[in-house]
Amino acid sequence: MSDPTTILLRNARLVLPQHTSEPASLLIQDGRIAKILPAAHAPRDTQTVIDLSGQTIFPGFIDVHIHGAVGVDTMQATAADLERVSQFLATQGVTGWLPTLVPAPSRDYASAIAQISIAAESNRGARILGVHYEGPFVNSAQCGALRTQFFRNFSGPADLDDLPAVASSPAKHLITLAPEVAGGIALVAELRRRGWIVSVGHTRASFALLEEARAAGAHHLTHFMNAMAPLHHRAPGPVAWGLLRDDVTCDLIADGVHLDPEILVLLLKMKGAERLTLISDAIAAAGSGDGSYQIWGETISVKEGRTSNARGAIAGSVISLLDAVKLMLSLGATEVEVAKMAAANPARLLGLDHDCGSIEEGKRADLVALDHSGKVSLTMVAGQRVFDATTTDY
Repeated sequence: MSDPTTILLRNARLVLPQHTSEPASLLIQDGRIAKILPAAHAPRDTQTVIDLSGQTIFPGFIDVHIHGAVGVDTMQATAADLERVSQFLATQGVTGWLPTLVPAPSRDYASAIAQISIAAESNRGARILGVHYEGPFVNSAQCGALRTQFFRNFSGPADLDDLPAVASSPAKHLITLAPEVAGGIALVAELRRRGWIVSVGHTRASFALLEEARAAGAHHLTHFMNAMAPLHHRAPGPVAWGLLRDDVTCDLIADGVHLDPEILVLLLKMKGAERLTLISDAIAAAGSGDGSYQIWGETISVKEGRTSNARGAIAGSVISLLDAVKLMLSLGATEVEVAKMAAANPARLLGLDHDCGSIEEGKRADLVALDHSGKVSLTMVAGQRVFDATTTDY
């Protein structure tokens, strides 16, 4: 049964775009934030009142880089499997996500996109917003855990024919590439012509080549500092480029493994919360604990929250975006900064910031309430309760 069309979330701290409010109330009508009201105010026509007793409401988190969770790998998932992931993500405060695909044969891309398209139309829980292709146009010297046998160069538009788009509308299409692959700059231009969002990653590109990529339309970096050439005083490369260019944004895996916590603090200080996006880069093992898992054709081990493949490389993470949020808060980031990194910035990256990503009147009621211990108590997508800790035992 659907929730009533008018809901009042009462007596909650609100993480607004510029400040955190004293206890207030949110009036939700037809899936959108209608008004921000004083805590004690209750309009007469309110059909449901939920008293949050001073809990904190953030805009719903958006994860633009996630390979799976709860035993589900996006490369092999059915639409029902993807729905399971969406429901799990809702328990973690995530209201939107991009299933992320790794380099693979064309038939695997086709089957994955077919299932994502079905799930995007009908899924419950966190919304599927489109797809993220991590590769295949990336540098084998910075492969990380990706399978190099499926990497490729770009010779013309036909090389994109087997990277299908998600059929649901509207769907967002993000791709991570290395501009130094053959035809890389032309690839950036062609993808932008098609309306795709281009991110640079798994790269050793020079600063000069990255400037060409920027001019062609690449303005984001995937899992910043991971799977890219490190900063060197005579070869600045992608790290210096990302730090220096104000129109280039970066996403971070804030799990304390991919980046040392002090590096996270440094990046927040240098780049600023306005230009950083938190991602999970979670794999199918997320939410399942330590152990060994068959993922992407190999065994990936998880021990004490750290993943590794047979080569000893880190193979994604097992965190949720909620874990990243908690870590950044523990490192001194403010709630407003974290809301930008986990919601507003990914919404802007995807071109959805007019509709979601912040708590503002008129925007979708994509919201997460955290209780006084930091646990998710309530998650809403367009005003619908997709997780309620008082009624759900996940």
